[in-house]
Amino acid sequence: MTSLLQHLRVLEGSRLIRSEKAGRVRTCEMEPSALSIAEGRLSEQRALLEGRIDRMETYVATLQSKEKKYGKRHAK
Repeated sequence: MTSLLQHLRVLEGSRLIRSEKAGRVRTCEMEPSALSIAEGRLSEQRALLEGRIDRMETYVATLQSKEKKYGKRHAK
């Protein structure tokens, strides 16, 4: 239970959830606006990384093509 409460505090501190305690019952509610902000940032990072991966694939394909054509020593 202690570790669960720590996780909930982190989520609450980052404003991803909101919680209320009434007696012994704690009710948690997700904050959709905060989640949409996080989703936007993750989408930006995904696009950036996918672009880098695409460039790396192109580079590797170019090296492999040169290696086939000229051999390993001249591929650089």
